[in-house]
Amino acid sequence: MHKTLTSFTGSSAPAEFDHPRPARLLEGNPLRTTWNHYEQDGVSAGAWSCEPGAWRIAFADDTDEFFHVLSGRIRITDEGGVAREFGAGEACVIPAGFKGVFEVLEAVSKHYVLVKRGAQ
Repeated sequence: MHKTLTSFTGSSAPAEFDHPRPARLLEGNPLRTTWNHYEQDGVSAGAWSCEPGAWRIAFADDTDEFFHVLSGRIRITDEGGVAREFGAGEACVIPAGFKGVFEVLEAVSKHYVLVKRGAQ
């Protein structure tokens, strides 16, 4: 099987639009835009942008996310109240099972990689 590289630049991945679920929404009603450029064997990768706002997050027990902020600023607060902020050039891994609050402080764009363990 011939394998090819997946470049995000110039990709024609369709934009998908959504908002946080009302039951999780804490502030605003931010529009979130996702361009999923790659998906195979439990791994997906792409670009994501979002307007300012805040909502509760609860990651599945089998899914981790790596992200790298391209522009803007976010704050992630865990259930214990520990908050971390990330801006352009910074990266993080949100571990499987993580619960907390995701806040977009300044309109943000990021690249992401989601890994779902055990997926085939």
